[in-house]
Amino acid sequence: MSALPEGTASILLSHFQGEEDGNRRRIAELEARKDWDGLAKFAEANLEKDRNNPSWWYVAGYAHSQGGRQQRAADCYSEMVRLAPDDVLGWTLLAGAYRDTRQPLRAVQALNNAHLIRKGTPATYFLLGESYSDLDRDLPAAAAYREAVQLDSQFAKAWFGLGRASARLGRAAEFDTALKTLAGLDPALAKQLAELRPARR
Repeated sequence: MSALPEGTASILLSHFQGEEDGNRRRIAELEARKDWDGLAKFAEANLEKDRNNPSWWYVAGYAHSQGGRQQRAADCYSEMVRLAPDDVLGWTLLAGAYRDTRQPLRAVQALNNAHLIRKGTPATYFLLGESYSDLDRDLPAAAAYREAVQLDSQFAKAWFGLGRASARLGRAAEFDTALKTLAGLDPALAKQLAELRPARR
């Protein structure tokens, strides 16, 4: 699950309320065309003028992420949160980039920083659960997925994650609850989860 929804021009532009209209228009045009190389170059040209502007690091990170350059995206998001440590979205994007570059422990740390600033969202708790799962830490993974589904009971992937973690922990009752709920949300995903059913004790 991406930390950003499809069509993020409005999110990108919200970081540029003080910028001149020409920059805002150019960002919107490049994002609409999915010209990620062009957007990255545009951001980097502006960073050459001001390397202490977290918004341009955000745009550069987003462009590199969309272009499949996840390590460069992580480097940009890292600079963004260094300059704007209270930006929850920045920490969330950094965590996603860390997961994409197989650095789940760093992803957990980034998300915990985000949750210190503001209570998590279904997406951030899901990402935290996935990161703990990457580390084979099923107990905190289950807790994170549980937070996600409490905030959004229709979040099928989080129910799957909770069921998977419950299966690994041998928690049959919680697994059954996740499976039953998931069957009503995404039957195909529920079928995958059913194959993980823990043995009854």
